[in-house]
Amino acid sequence: MGAIVALAVLLGILSYGDCVELTQPGSMVVTPGHSLTISCKVSGYSLTSSCCCTNWIRQPAGKALEWVGRICYDGSTAYKDSLKNKFTISRDTSSSTMSLHGSSMQTGDTAVYYCARES
Repeated sequence: MGAIVALAVLLGILSYGDCVELTQPGSMVVTPGHSLTISCKVSGYSLTSSCCCTNWIRQPAGKALEWVGRICYDGSTAYKDSLKNKFTISRDTSSSTMSLHGSSMQTGDTAVYYCARES
């Protein structure tokens, strides 16, 4: 049985002259049919700051980026229609961490997963 490899990276972006860093773990392996949780720790802004939403984006090998979903400062979430029953995004404001929870992961979900701030 194949395995899903969900790779996560360190992604640093600059916005309006402020340094914003989003830190993710290295790599993860998930058996098909099982769940996945990837966390992203933010610094340089607050998850409750009214400026921003924080997104999850993924990129399968050799394919284009695909928006998965986002969570905004007020806790509201939005998802790509075709993925809204697979993924849930949550946050822990006390640790400045947001998480992507995936259910019933399949080999087609193998990708590099990025978190990124939206201003």
